[in-house]
Amino acid sequence: MQKTKELNEYRMYTTPAELHKAVNTLHGIVAGITTDRQISEDEINELSHWCLCHANLIDRHPFSELIPLLQSVYEDGIITEDESKDIIWLCNNFISDADYYDLVTSSLQFLNGMIHGILADNQITDDEIHMLKKWTTANDFLSGSYPFDEIESLLLSILNDKVVTSDERNTLKAFLSNFVDLKSSYNLNALEIQQLKEKYNVKCICATCQEMDFAGNQFCFTGQSVKAKRKEIADLIVSLGGKYNNNITNQTRYLIVGNNGNPCWAFSCYGRKIEDALNRRKVGQLLTIVNEIDFWDIVEDMI
Repeated sequence: MQKTKELNEYRMYTTPAELHKAVNTLHGIVAGITTDRQISEDEINELSHWCLCHANLIDRHPFSELIPLLQSVYEDGIITEDESKDIIWLCNNFISDADYYDLVTSSLQFLNGMIHGILADNQITDDEIHMLKKWTTANDFLSGSYPFDEIESLLLSILNDKVVTSDERNTLKAFLSNFVDLKSSYNLNALEIQQLKEKYNVKCICATCQEMDFAGNQFCFTGQSVKAKRKEIADLIVSLGGKYNNNITNQTRYLIVGNNGNPCWAFSCYGRKIEDALNRRKVGQLLTIVNEIDFWDIVEDMI
């Protein structure tokens, strides 16, 4: 009964832009589900449940083609590689003809869908972790967009020693679950997810940054650096064409986080400024949070 109630309350997609978002998300879900090349019964149920949630769209293009295709695909409990490619091809055909969202927004919608697909069977495999890392590397133009930086940094920290522990897997699952609409999930239980979040919490994460655009961009610094005083850092930024403000503003493009040379920064919390930066990113400000190690590497290459 509860599932039926949730389905009845599920929001109606009425505009072309919302249809576009739904297709992007489905595209990601299928990519996430098929990542490890093994489709479980739980994943089949998740895809079936997605179709049920979106049954109201069946008379609208492209769902008039997509939903029957999905239904025929999961009827036998098996999604072949060809069937997966057919779904993605149909999604791509619709997306390429629609201009409702820019590349960044569409890619983030795909990422949310992919996360949903990865979590569809309520677990995260090593193959899925490596696939997600490969995707973030290939889509680094999303740097500064929430939650791309957080996910990328968490993956780097997990894969650093080439061993994925149970705690690391649970930490990743707890964090990724923030980006799945649990009302549209058959397998993910809201209470279990909440309990997982209470035990495994990632508060503040920096991005791995390989390049910066100093010209005309505003920088801010927090924490302490072993290499220079804050005024020296500010002067250096200005000399390279950037602007410096000791406070985060609506114009802040980069927040540099000092860590006294400690490379193990991914799970640390640096206080008020980084929290402010994360909140600003969540509401759409393009703001990259960068560890000072990357900052100095970039500066040295430029000089």
